[in-house]
Amino acid sequence: MQTERLRTMIAGARGEHPCDLLLRNARVVNVFTRRIEVLDVGVAEGCVVGFGTRAARETVDLEGRYLLPGLVDAHVHPESGLLEPGIWATELLRLGTTTVIADPHEIANVLGVAGIRFLILRARRTPLSFRFMAPSCVPATHLETTGATLSAEETDGVLGLPGVLGLGEVMNVPSVLRGDEETLAKIAAALRRGLLVDGHAPRLTGNDLDAYLAAGIRTDHECLSLAEAREKIARGMQIIIREGSTARNLEALAPLLEAETAENCMLCTDDRSPADLRARGHINSILRRAVELGCDPITAIRCATRVPARHYGLRDRGAVAPGFRADLVVCPDLEQFRPDLVFAGGECVAREGRCLWQPPAWEEPWPNRFDLPELTAGDFRLLAAGTERPAIGIIPGQLVTVTVRGTPGPRGAEVRAEPDRDVLKLVVVERYSGRGGRSGALVRGFGLRLGALASSVAHDAHNVIAVGADDDSLSRAVNLLARHGGGLAAVGPDAEAVLPLPVAGLMSDQDAATVCDSLEALNALARDLGCTLRDPFMQLSFLALAVIPALKLTDRGLVDVDRFGLVDAYCMAGCPP
Repeated sequence: MQTERLRTMIAGARGEHPCDLLLRNARVVNVFTRRIEVLDVGVAEGCVVGFGTRAARETVDLEGRYLLPGLVDAHVHPESGLLEPGIWATELLRLGTTTVIADPHEIANVLGVAGIRFLILRARRTPLSFRFMAPSCVPATHLETTGATLSAEETDGVLGLPGVLGLGEVMNVPSVLRGDEETLAKIAAALRRGLLVDGHAPRLTGNDLDAYLAAGIRTDHECLSLAEAREKIARGMQIIIREGSTARNLEALAPLLEAETAENCMLCTDDRSPADLRARGHINSILRRAVELGCDPITAIRCATRVPARHYGLRDRGAVAPGFRADLVVCPDLEQFRPDLVFAGGECVAREGRCLWQPPAWEEPWPNRFDLPELTAGDFRLLAAGTERPAIGIIPGQLVTVTVRGTPGPRGAEVRAEPDRDVLKLVVVERYSGRGGRSGALVRGFGLRLGALASSVAHDAHNVIAVGADDDSLSRAVNLLARHGGGLAAVGPDAEAVLPLPVAGLMSDQDAATVCDSLEALNALARDLGCTLRDPFMQLSFLALAVIPALKLTDRGLVDVDRFGLVDAYCMAGCPP
């Protein structure tokens, strides 16, 4: 079968057999020569077979429009799009993304290997090319409760699944530096198979960076400054420049997209909400912004096509050239990058911003794990465990937080939210065992004056996280999520809104337009309650991520990420210390 396919491609390239498709008058972006060439492009058996006029079963005149390779997202968590994988694929395809390097550690923290297998199975039914990295940190730390854990042995099994390219972002930097046996066993399993290992190391420099790299880790998407990124490139790392919904690093790192460093750079979204996909786009929006920042468009395109394809060993992707898969994007210009046509494997899958493919129905119950007891306002009473009362300080648009020193008070006193001072209560409730274990702290930066927001998307353990101005609102918001088996919720004195997420408590089974409408209703209610953040639910979801400095909150307590331990500052009434 493969021999016949190759014979057909060779015959099509030589003009001895009609091609399936001929794209005439294309301005081809050549990622090898960094030139634009006006060519006719022949496609057969899902691949580009050659250039020049030739017989074809179908001819499309591009009339001088630009022809780019299909775009590659070098690091993304599909679950963070809040859409089940089939619907999520339709959104990316219409925006010109044809390949994703997906790390399914969100669903793995909820459902373990079964969740990963679900994503892989659903992905196979889409024209979007999913390639997976085996989650390395399930759980991300020992400081939280997850729905599942992945041992080194189980991780090795995932590394052997079809479509898995390597080990996903190794977030637990301290475990690498101290030589933790389980962490190193996972890295060794990938290296033994000749696979890649991705990194996650914000602010890591000097000898600690050297030690991290010595373990075989080769990428990082967490650089916050140009100096940090340049140091990592100088030590052999590939930098994945992230421009997500919350964390946006392109402006700071755009100077990397120049001749001497661009070959070491890729682009990714990491986490992007469906509202952002609809309003801004996907990888195409990062290209647009890069050009606005003065980057050469062809260099930026290379960082979104050829460079990630080469790094991840996708030998048939990332170029418009003979023998390469016909993942192609047609754009009228190299400024806005709004696709007129998108081809995946030679098939037209999107036209003028509309996906032509629809996901097949999922005939089984959506996988989920959500077991939360009914909670009352009294369950959210927060007591001072010591005299210090630090608060988590939000930096809008960043995953990192700062420590805000609070007014000292007596040990054992009740700690209340102070909305007038933008001091709110933040709680995390464990959602897997039915016991509802929880912890609390204070947070600044949301601006809420009334009500509460809650989410079962809370990286990476995905317990329920909520922020509120009073305990009654917190209990209402959390209980609302419990009734829906997970989701996003906002409650006020006389209003509430909810987006159910029945797929692992992380993803909706509704179409993108419906999800975006629900998100807008949630955000509108949040604004009415006083919230000042652009994307409050995305920002909220990262306040439980205990591998990003400085303070974060898990179900087990307030975490000092730099010290990698719990802060003895607060305890929740009725919960063991």
